[in-house]
Amino acid sequence: MTYEIEKRILDIVVALLLLVAFLPFWLIVPLLIFFDSGWPVFFTHTRVGQGGKPIKLYKFRSMVKDADELLHKKDNKLLKEFKKGDWKLENDPRITRLGKVLRALTIDEFPQLINVLEGEMSMIGPRAYVERELKEQSLRYPETKAYIRDILTVKPGITGPWQVSGRNDIPFVKRAQMDAQYARQRDIWADISILVRTPKAMISRW
Repeated sequence: MTYEIEKRILDIVVALLLLVAFLPFWLIVPLLIFFDSGWPVFFTHTRVGQGGKPIKLYKFRSMVKDADELLHKKDNKLLKEFKKGDWKLENDPRITRLGKVLRALTIDEFPQLINVLEGEMSMIGPRAYVERELKEQSLRYPETKAYIRDILTVKPGITGPWQVSGRNDIPFVKRAQMDAQYARQRDIWADISILVRTPKAMISRW
């Protein structure tokens, strides 16, 4: 059995098990989001998938409704801080009160199980990057261009090597290097190892 087949079987089995195990979240979390900050309760964002193909990534909404517009306003100091921090904000003012809890526990990413079942994502893989981030970061850090080519040969994942190794504390160059190394190894036991380590990584953020 090839790695691709093994990985797809693992994706489907784990995604279905998690959908059933966390069924209450699908009922409770949308209600909590609605009462905290209104509609919509889900959020979709375009990311770069395997082969550079754009995919619509699903999430529970953890930010204010006009988060992207607020970030990309002209002469926005927040955007400058965002890019300076390798496309991360340590204390992002756009995150709602409930959103902080959802993000800390990674609950906001549960809807990506649908992306996995649709075959656009994997349970384990490189981060699902934003196209603009890849373009700008590859210009800022030219040494990452080779890493990005390797990263885009596989499906992005809900969890992956950098998510279980420090997450937001890891700078872009190191993160890209880790994702590229993962993409090259194609080892089902490495996938299972990352999957097993993910719950501990989630709890440690809280």
